[in-house]
Amino acid sequence: KMDTTLTRMDTTFRRTMTSVTDLLFAVPKPRDEIKQHIIRKNQEYVTNLPLQMLLYFNCFYFPFWFIGCLVILELKWDRLIDLYRIVLIAIYTVYFIIEIVRLYLGYLGNLMERVPELAGSWLLTLLLTAPLILLLNINDSAVLLPLERALHILMAIFVGLEIIVGYFAIRAMVNYQVTKYHLQQFSDLDNMEDNDYFPETRYTS
Repeated sequence: KMDTTLTRMDTTFRRTMTSVTDLLFAVPKPRDEIKQHIIRKNQEYVTNLPLQMLLYFNCFYFPFWFIGCLVILELKWDRLIDLYRIVLIAIYTVYFIIEIVRLYLGYLGNLMERVPELAGSWLLTLLLTAPLILLLNINDSAVLLPLERALHILMAIFVGLEIIVGYFAIRAMVNYQVTKYHLQQFSDLDNMEDNDYFPETRYTS
């Protein structure tokens, strides 16, 4: 029963992310030159190297950032009013959880070329991570210390670059997979492997 529930949750997540991806990263029908390119390069990987490098270094930087923020929070605890003590604890807790999920989905989606997971990571970055790190950077009422501001600025740079690079990575991956899907429908390319993103198979794995 538990396996069935998890399978349904995974299916629902993939359907939702695929619908959002189709809306945000819509691509035109493949042109002849794109078709010929994919016919020649049907085994080409579309994993985005710059995005993977950003995620890789972000994974290493995040523990240092989080520990540094906690140490600084302890140092300035007596200078904070009760409201900002609660707010900062809540922000760091939520950020910690989101960051783990976001980096995992980004790694999985980019390396395995899975659009729903990569789109989920990108949406978490855009809608949750970016506002939180901006709030930490601009909220002077939280008694920002110089080292703390430096930590937040570097994290904000990671987040901003991942939003920009991630957008183009998803768009390129969607374009490649949609084009490949059309070729599988209308040509005899039996040697091309199926991809989970295509309608016939993307909800079954």
